[in-house]
Amino acid sequence: MRRLATSLIALTLASPALADTDYSALIAEKGLAAAAAEISSNGALTPADRFALGGVRFLRSVEGVLQARWQSGVTDDMRMLPIFRLPIEENPNPEPFKPAMVSETFARFLIGMGAANKALSGIPDDADFGVTLRFDDIWFDINTNSARDPGESLLDVAGPMLMGWEWAERDPATPGPVVRFDAADAAWLSAYTHVLAGVSEVILAYDPTESIDKVLKTRAQLQALNMTASAAPPFYDDSFGQFADYAYAVIDALDQEPDAEGLKRAHGHFLAMVSENRRFWQLVEAETDNDSEWLPNARQQSAFGIDLPPETGAMWMAVLDEMEATLKGDLLVPYWRLGDEAGINIGRMFTEPARIDLAGWIQGADALPYMEKGRLITGESWGRFEQMMGGQAMLLSLWLN
Repeated sequence: MRRLATSLIALTLASPALADTDYSALIAEKGLAAAAAEISSNGALTPADRFALGGVRFLRSVEGVLQARWQSGVTDDMRMLPIFRLPIEENPNPEPFKPAMVSETFARFLIGMGAANKALSGIPDDADFGVTLRFDDIWFDINTNSARDPGESLLDVAGPMLMGWEWAERDPATPGPVVRFDAADAAWLSAYTHVLAGVSEVILAYDPTESIDKVLKTRAQLQALNMTASAAPPFYDDSFGQFADYAYAVIDALDQEPDAEGLKRAHGHFLAMVSENRRFWQLVEAETDNDSEWLPNARQQSAFGIDLPPETGAMWMAVLDEMEATLKGDLLVPYWRLGDEAGINIGRMFTEPARIDLAGWIQGADALPYMEKGRLITGESWGRFEQMMGGQAMLLSLWLN
Protein backbone atom coordinates (compact mmCIF):
# COMPACT_ATOMS: atom_id res chain seq x y z
CA MET A 1 0.00 0.00 0.00
CA ARG A 2 2.86 2.37 0.84
CA ARG A 3 4.51 1.90 -2.52
CA LEU A 4 1.16 2.23 -4.28
CA ALA A 5 0.35 5.48 -2.51
CA THR A 6 3.82 6.85 -3.22
CA SER A 7 3.31 6.15 -6.90
CA LEU A 8 0.11 8.22 -6.81
CA ILE A 9 1.54 11.22 -4.94
CA ALA A 10 1.47 13.26 -8.11
CA LEU A 11 -2.04 12.26 -9.31
CA THR A 12 -3.27 15.73 -9.98
CA LEU A 13 0.12 17.34 -9.60
CA ALA A 14 2.78 15.27 -11.35
CA SER A 15 4.63 16.83 -14.28
CA PRO A 16 8.01 16.53 -15.96
CA ALA A 17 11.12 18.65 -16.45
CA LEU A 18 13.73 18.72 -19.19
CA ALA A 19 16.37 16.02 -19.48
CA ASP A 20 19.01 17.78 -21.59
CA THR A 21 18.77 20.93 -19.49
CA ASP A 22 18.13 20.04 -15.86
CA TYR A 23 14.90 21.91 -15.18
CA SER A 24 14.29 19.66 -12.20
CA ALA A 25 17.25 21.37 -10.53
CA LEU A 26 16.01 24.77 -11.71
CA ILE A 27 12.67 24.19 -9.99
CA ALA A 28 14.44 23.11 -6.83
CA GLU A 29 16.58 26.25 -6.80
CA LYS A 30 14.22 28.96 -8.05
CA GLY A 31 10.67 27.59 -8.09
CA LEU A 32 8.00 26.93 -10.70
CA ALA A 33 7.48 30.51 -11.88
CA ALA A 34 11.15 30.92 -12.79
CA ALA A 35 11.23 27.52 -14.50
CA ALA A 36 8.16 28.38 -16.60
CA ALA A 37 9.68 31.71 -17.64
CA GLU A 38 13.02 30.15 -18.62
CA ILE A 39 11.54 27.28 -20.60
CA SER A 40 9.15 29.53 -22.53
CA SER A 41 12.03 31.88 -23.43
CA ASN A 42 13.95 29.13 -25.23
CA GLY A 43 12.63 30.17 -28.65
CA ALA A 44 12.04 27.19 -30.94
CA LEU A 45 10.82 24.56 -28.50
CA THR A 46 11.82 20.93 -28.94
CA PRO A 47 9.36 18.17 -27.97
CA ALA A 48 11.22 17.86 -24.66
CA ASP A 49 10.92 21.61 -24.13
CA ARG A 50 7.18 21.45 -24.81
CA PHE A 51 6.72 18.59 -22.40
CA ALA A 52 8.67 20.41 -19.70
CA LEU A 53 6.74 23.63 -20.32
CA GLY A 54 3.40 21.85 -20.21
CA GLY A 55 4.34 20.12 -16.98
CA VAL A 56 5.64 23.21 -15.25
CA ARG A 57 2.57 25.23 -16.33
CA PHE A 58 0.40 22.45 -14.90
CA LEU A 59 2.24 22.58 -11.58
CA ARG A 60 2.27 26.37 -11.59
CA SER A 61 -1.52 26.36 -11.92
CA VAL A 62 -1.79 24.03 -8.93
CA GLU A 63 0.53 26.35 -7.04
CA GLY A 64 -1.77 29.27 -7.85
CA VAL A 65 -4.72 27.49 -6.23
CA LEU A 66 -2.66 26.68 -3.12
CA GLN A 67 -1.54 30.32 -2.90
CA ALA A 68 -5.10 31.61 -3.19
CA ARG A 69 -6.19 29.25 -0.43
CA TRP A 70 -3.33 30.31 1.85
CA GLN A 71 -3.98 34.00 1.30
CA SER A 72 -7.67 33.56 2.13
CA GLY A 73 -7.13 31.16 5.01
CA VAL A 74 -8.99 28.30 3.29
CA THR A 75 -7.28 25.21 4.67
CA ASP A 76 -9.99 22.69 5.63
CA ASP A 77 -13.24 23.68 3.91
CA MET A 78 -14.35 22.85 0.36
CA ARG A 79 -12.60 19.49 0.25
CA MET A 80 -14.81 18.32 -2.62
CA LEU A 81 -13.10 20.77 -4.99
CA PRO A 82 -9.95 19.78 -6.91
CA ILE A 83 -6.71 20.98 -5.25
CA PHE A 84 -8.73 22.39 -2.32
CA ARG A 85 -8.46 19.04 -0.56
CA LEU A 86 -4.66 19.15 -0.40
CA PRO A 87 -3.32 20.03 3.08
CA ILE A 88 -1.45 23.31 3.51
CA GLU A 89 -0.07 25.21 6.50
CA GLU A 90 -2.28 27.70 8.32
CA ASN A 91 -1.85 31.37 7.44
CA PRO A 92 -1.46 33.26 10.74
CA ASN A 93 -2.79 36.45 9.19
CA PRO A 94 -5.08 35.68 6.23
CA GLU A 95 -6.91 38.24 4.16
CA PRO A 96 -10.69 38.48 4.61
CA PHE A 97 -12.36 35.71 2.63
CA LYS A 98 -14.30 36.97 -0.38
CA PRO A 99 -17.25 35.03 -1.85
CA ALA A 100 -15.79 35.34 -5.35
CA MET A 101 -12.57 33.61 -4.28
CA VAL A 102 -13.66 30.19 -5.56
CA SER A 103 -14.81 31.30 -9.01
CA GLU A 104 -11.84 33.63 -9.48
CA THR A 105 -9.42 30.87 -8.48
CA PHE A 106 -10.91 28.34 -10.90
CA ALA A 107 -11.05 30.91 -13.69
CA ARG A 108 -7.27 31.35 -13.36
CA PHE A 109 -6.78 27.60 -13.01
CA LEU A 110 -8.77 27.02 -16.22
CA ILE A 111 -6.49 29.41 -18.09
CA GLY A 112 -3.48 27.57 -16.69
CA MET A 113 -4.79 24.20 -17.87
CA GLY A 114 -5.28 25.65 -21.34
CA ALA A 115 -1.72 26.99 -21.40
CA ALA A 116 -0.33 23.63 -20.28
CA ASN A 117 -2.31 21.79 -22.92
CA LYS A 118 -1.21 24.22 -25.61
CA ALA A 119 2.43 23.34 -24.93
CA LEU A 120 1.69 19.61 -24.93
CA SER A 121 -0.39 19.69 -28.11
CA GLY A 122 2.69 20.45 -30.24
CA ILE A 123 4.37 17.12 -29.38
CA PRO A 124 4.17 14.53 -32.21
CA ASP A 125 3.23 10.97 -31.28
CA ASP A 126 6.55 9.72 -32.67
CA ALA A 127 8.70 12.26 -30.80
CA ASP A 128 11.76 10.58 -29.29
CA PHE A 129 12.73 12.27 -26.03
CA GLY A 130 13.10 11.65 -22.34
CA VAL A 131 12.43 14.13 -19.55
CA THR A 132 13.55 13.20 -16.04
CA LEU A 133 11.80 14.54 -12.95
CA ARG A 134 13.09 14.13 -9.41
CA PHE A 135 10.03 14.54 -7.22
CA ASP A 136 12.16 15.78 -4.32
CA ASP A 137 12.97 18.86 -6.43
CA ILE A 138 9.36 20.00 -6.76
CA TRP A 139 7.95 22.56 -4.36
CA PHE A 140 5.15 25.11 -4.24
CA ASP A 141 5.64 28.69 -3.09
CA ILE A 142 2.43 28.51 -1.07
CA ASN A 143 3.09 31.54 1.13
CA THR A 144 4.40 33.57 -1.85
CA ASN A 145 7.70 34.55 -0.20
CA SER A 146 9.86 33.17 -3.07
CA ALA A 147 11.58 30.69 -0.74
CA ARG A 148 11.15 26.99 -0.10
CA ASP A 149 9.77 26.62 3.42
CA PRO A 150 8.83 23.53 5.43
CA GLY A 151 5.58 21.98 4.26
CA GLU A 152 5.86 23.30 0.69
CA SER A 153 7.36 20.30 -1.12
CA LEU A 154 5.27 18.21 -3.49
CA LEU A 155 5.55 15.25 -1.13
CA ASP A 156 4.60 17.35 1.90
CA VAL A 157 1.48 18.65 0.18
CA ALA A 158 0.26 15.43 -1.47
CA GLY A 159 1.76 12.75 0.76
CA PRO A 160 -0.63 12.95 3.74
CA MET A 161 -3.73 12.81 1.56
CA LEU A 162 -2.59 9.73 -0.33
CA MET A 163 -0.84 7.76 2.40
CA GLY A 164 -2.85 8.70 5.47
CA TRP A 165 -1.41 7.34 8.69
CA GLU A 166 1.37 5.57 6.78
CA TRP A 167 2.78 8.95 5.80
CA ALA A 168 3.67 9.73 9.42
CA GLU A 169 5.40 6.34 9.77
CA ARG A 170 7.61 6.59 6.69
CA ASP A 171 11.37 6.93 6.97
CA PRO A 172 11.99 10.69 6.40
CA ALA A 173 15.29 9.82 4.72
CA THR A 174 13.56 7.84 1.96
CA PRO A 175 14.19 9.65 -1.33
CA GLY A 176 11.31 10.59 -3.57
CA PRO A 177 10.73 8.82 -6.89
CA VAL A 178 12.58 9.68 -10.09
CA VAL A 179 10.63 9.26 -13.35
CA ARG A 180 11.63 9.53 -16.99
CA PHE A 181 8.68 10.88 -18.98
CA ASP A 182 8.31 10.41 -22.76
CA ALA A 183 5.92 11.10 -25.65
CA ALA A 184 3.25 8.69 -24.39
CA ASP A 185 3.20 10.50 -21.04
CA ALA A 186 2.47 13.76 -22.88
CA ALA A 187 -0.91 12.26 -23.83
CA TRP A 188 -1.44 11.23 -20.18
CA LEU A 189 -0.77 14.75 -18.92
CA SER A 190 -2.88 16.25 -21.70
CA ALA A 191 -5.78 14.07 -20.57
CA TYR A 192 -5.38 15.40 -17.03
CA THR A 193 -5.44 19.01 -18.21
CA HIS A 194 -8.74 18.25 -19.96
CA VAL A 195 -10.44 16.58 -17.00
CA LEU A 196 -9.44 19.39 -14.62
CA ALA A 197 -10.45 22.01 -17.19
CA GLY A 198 -13.81 20.28 -17.52
CA VAL A 199 -14.37 20.31 -13.76
CA SER A 200 -13.38 23.99 -13.68
CA GLU A 201 -15.89 24.81 -16.43
CA VAL A 202 -18.67 23.07 -14.48
CA ILE A 203 -17.82 25.04 -11.31
CA LEU A 204 -17.81 28.29 -13.25
CA ALA A 205 -21.03 27.42 -15.11
CA TYR A 206 -22.79 27.09 -11.74
CA ASP A 207 -20.91 30.05 -10.23
CA PRO A 208 -21.14 29.62 -6.44
CA THR A 209 -20.31 33.25 -5.57
CA GLU A 210 -23.83 34.38 -4.60
CA SER A 211 -24.49 31.16 -2.69
CA ILE A 212 -21.27 31.55 -0.69
CA ASP A 213 -22.22 35.16 0.01
CA LYS A 214 -25.55 33.98 1.48
CA VAL A 215 -23.70 31.51 3.70
CA LEU A 216 -21.30 34.14 5.02
CA LYS A 217 -24.09 36.61 5.78
CA THR A 218 -26.10 33.92 7.55
CA ARG A 219 -23.08 32.94 9.62
CA ALA A 220 -22.57 36.54 10.69
CA GLN A 221 -26.20 36.93 11.74
CA LEU A 222 -26.16 33.64 13.65
CA GLN A 223 -23.02 34.71 15.44
CA ALA A 224 -24.66 37.99 16.42
CA LEU A 225 -27.65 36.13 17.86
CA ASN A 226 -25.41 33.75 19.79
CA MET A 227 -23.69 36.71 21.42
CA THR A 228 -26.93 38.10 22.80
CA ALA A 229 -29.23 35.13 23.40
CA SER A 230 -29.26 31.51 24.44
CA ALA A 231 -28.83 29.39 21.32
CA ALA A 232 -27.79 25.90 20.24
CA PRO A 233 -24.53 24.84 21.85
CA PRO A 234 -21.51 25.86 19.74
CA PHE A 235 -20.53 22.18 19.58
CA TYR A 236 -23.31 21.47 17.10
CA ASP A 237 -22.27 24.37 14.91
CA ASP A 238 -18.64 23.26 14.98
CA SER A 239 -19.42 19.64 14.19
CA PHE A 240 -22.32 20.01 11.75
CA GLY A 241 -22.50 23.69 10.90
CA GLN A 242 -19.70 23.68 8.35
CA PHE A 243 -21.19 20.68 6.58
CA ALA A 244 -24.61 22.37 6.50
CA ASP A 245 -23.09 25.56 5.11
CA TYR A 246 -21.16 23.69 2.44
CA ALA A 247 -24.13 21.55 1.43
CA TYR A 248 -26.36 24.62 1.16
CA ALA A 249 -23.83 26.47 -0.99
CA VAL A 250 -23.58 23.54 -3.41
CA ILE A 251 -27.34 22.90 -3.60
CA ASP A 252 -28.15 26.59 -3.97
CA ALA A 253 -25.48 27.12 -6.65
CA LEU A 254 -26.83 24.23 -8.72
CA ASP A 255 -30.35 25.63 -8.51
CA GLN A 256 -29.64 28.52 -10.89
CA GLU A 257 -29.56 28.97 -14.65
CA PRO A 258 -26.09 27.75 -15.67
CA ASP A 259 -23.75 29.10 -18.31
CA ALA A 260 -24.80 26.83 -21.18
CA GLU A 261 -21.70 27.52 -23.28
CA GLY A 262 -19.46 26.73 -20.32
CA LEU A 263 -21.12 23.35 -19.82
CA LYS A 264 -20.73 22.57 -23.53
CA ARG A 265 -17.02 23.33 -23.18
CA ALA A 266 -16.88 21.07 -20.12
CA HIS A 267 -18.49 18.29 -22.14
CA GLY A 268 -15.86 18.75 -24.83
CA HIS A 269 -13.07 18.58 -22.27
CA PHE A 270 -14.37 15.34 -20.77
CA LEU A 271 -14.62 13.75 -24.21
CA ALA A 272 -11.09 15.01 -25.01
CA MET A 273 -9.89 13.44 -21.76
CA VAL A 274 -11.17 10.06 -22.93
CA SER A 275 -9.57 10.53 -26.35
CA GLU A 276 -6.19 11.57 -24.94
CA ASN A 277 -6.18 8.80 -22.36
CA ARG A 278 -6.95 6.28 -25.09
CA ARG A 279 -4.08 7.74 -27.15
CA PHE A 280 -1.77 7.33 -24.16
CA TRP A 281 -2.54 3.62 -23.84
CA GLN A 282 -2.01 3.11 -27.58
CA LEU A 283 1.37 4.87 -27.45
CA VAL A 284 2.60 3.20 -24.29
CA GLU A 285 1.66 -0.23 -25.64
CA ALA A 286 4.05 0.36 -28.58
CA GLU A 287 7.02 1.22 -26.34
CA THR A 288 9.99 -1.16 -26.28
CA ASP A 289 12.23 0.60 -23.73
CA ASN A 290 12.11 0.11 -19.98
CA ASP A 291 13.53 3.18 -18.25
CA SER A 292 12.00 4.61 -15.04
CA GLU A 293 8.49 4.39 -16.49
CA TRP A 294 5.56 6.50 -15.25
CA LEU A 295 2.83 4.08 -16.33
CA PRO A 296 4.26 0.85 -17.78
CA ASN A 297 2.96 -1.55 -20.38
CA ALA A 298 2.99 -5.28 -19.69
CA ARG A 299 6.69 -5.52 -20.69
CA GLN A 300 7.89 -2.61 -18.55
CA GLN A 301 8.32 -1.84 -14.87
CA SER A 302 7.11 1.28 -13.09
CA ALA A 303 9.65 3.57 -11.47
CA PHE A 304 7.62 3.09 -8.28
CA GLY A 305 8.13 -0.67 -8.10
CA ILE A 306 4.47 -1.44 -8.73
CA ASP A 307 3.52 -4.44 -10.83
CA LEU A 308 0.34 -3.83 -12.82
CA PRO A 309 -1.52 -6.83 -14.24
CA PRO A 310 -0.73 -7.40 -17.95
CA GLU A 311 -4.39 -6.77 -18.83
CA THR A 312 -4.46 -3.30 -17.23
CA GLY A 313 -4.34 -1.33 -20.48
CA ALA A 314 -7.03 -3.36 -22.21
CA MET A 315 -9.27 -3.31 -19.15
CA TRP A 316 -8.96 0.45 -18.76
CA MET A 317 -9.66 1.03 -22.47
CA ALA A 318 -12.96 -0.82 -21.96
CA VAL A 319 -13.78 1.49 -19.03
CA LEU A 320 -13.00 4.47 -21.28
CA ASP A 321 -15.34 3.12 -23.95
CA GLU A 322 -18.24 3.00 -21.48
CA MET A 323 -17.36 6.45 -20.16
CA GLU A 324 -17.36 7.92 -23.67
CA ALA A 325 -20.65 6.22 -24.57
CA THR A 326 -22.24 7.65 -21.43
CA LEU A 327 -20.97 11.17 -22.14
CA LYS A 328 -22.38 10.93 -25.66
CA GLY A 329 -25.72 9.59 -24.47
CA ASP A 330 -25.31 6.25 -26.26
CA LEU A 331 -25.55 4.59 -22.84
CA LEU A 332 -27.99 5.85 -20.22
CA VAL A 333 -27.56 6.08 -16.44
CA PRO A 334 -30.07 4.12 -14.33
CA TYR A 335 -32.66 6.07 -12.31
CA TRP A 336 -34.32 4.72 -9.21
CA ARG A 337 -37.87 5.08 -10.53
CA LEU A 338 -37.16 3.53 -13.94
CA GLY A 339 -36.72 -0.07 -15.05
CA ASP A 340 -34.06 -1.63 -17.25
CA GLU A 341 -35.22 -0.04 -20.50
CA ALA A 342 -34.84 3.68 -19.71
CA GLY A 343 -32.48 6.04 -17.91
CA ILE A 344 -30.83 9.47 -17.75
CA ASN A 345 -29.02 10.89 -20.78
CA ILE A 346 -25.94 12.46 -19.17
CA GLY A 347 -24.76 13.95 -22.45
CA ARG A 348 -27.86 16.11 -22.77
CA MET A 349 -27.29 17.51 -19.29
CA PHE A 350 -24.22 19.21 -20.80
CA THR A 351 -25.64 20.12 -24.21
CA GLU A 352 -29.13 21.10 -22.97
CA PRO A 353 -28.39 22.26 -19.41
CA ALA A 354 -30.86 23.61 -16.88
CA ARG A 355 -30.96 24.46 -13.20
CA ILE A 356 -30.65 21.43 -10.91
CA ASP A 357 -33.20 21.32 -8.12
CA LEU A 358 -32.19 18.49 -5.79
CA ALA A 359 -35.72 17.75 -4.60
CA GLY A 360 -37.00 17.71 -8.17
CA TRP A 361 -34.27 15.29 -9.20
CA ILE A 362 -34.97 12.96 -6.31
CA GLN A 363 -38.70 12.94 -6.99
CA GLY A 364 -38.22 12.88 -10.77
CA ALA A 365 -39.98 16.01 -12.03
CA ASP A 366 -36.76 17.86 -12.86
CA ALA A 367 -34.97 14.73 -14.11
CA LEU A 368 -37.79 13.83 -16.49
CA PRO A 369 -36.57 16.01 -19.41
CA TYR A 370 -33.37 13.95 -19.53
CA MET A 371 -35.05 10.54 -19.30
CA GLU A 372 -35.43 8.39 -22.38
CA LYS A 373 -35.59 4.79 -23.48
CA GLY A 374 -32.35 3.09 -24.39
CA ARG A 375 -29.50 0.86 -23.25
CA LEU A 376 -28.24 1.38 -19.71
CA ILE A 377 -24.64 1.44 -18.64
CA THR A 378 -24.02 -1.75 -16.71
CA GLY A 379 -20.67 -0.95 -15.15
CA GLU A 380 -19.46 -4.36 -16.34
CA SER A 381 -16.11 -2.99 -17.55
CA TRP A 382 -15.53 -1.16 -14.27
CA GLY A 383 -16.56 -4.29 -12.37
CA ARG A 384 -13.93 -6.38 -14.18
CA PHE A 385 -11.32 -3.69 -13.59
CA GLU A 386 -12.26 -3.49 -9.90
CA GLN A 387 -12.05 -7.25 -9.55
CA MET A 388 -8.61 -7.29 -11.18
CA MET A 389 -7.27 -4.49 -8.95
CA GLY A 390 -8.91 -5.62 -5.72
CA GLY A 391 -9.21 -2.90 -3.10
CA GLN A 392 -6.94 -0.48 -5.01
CA ALA A 393 -9.29 0.19 -7.94
CA MET A 394 -10.22 3.79 -7.03
CA LEU A 395 -6.63 4.86 -6.31
CA LEU A 396 -5.37 3.23 -9.48
CA SER A 397 -8.14 4.78 -11.57
CA LEU A 398 -6.82 8.23 -10.61
CA TRP A 399 -3.29 7.21 -11.58
CA LEU A 400 -4.43 5.67 -14.86
CA ASN A 401 -6.46 8.84 -15.58
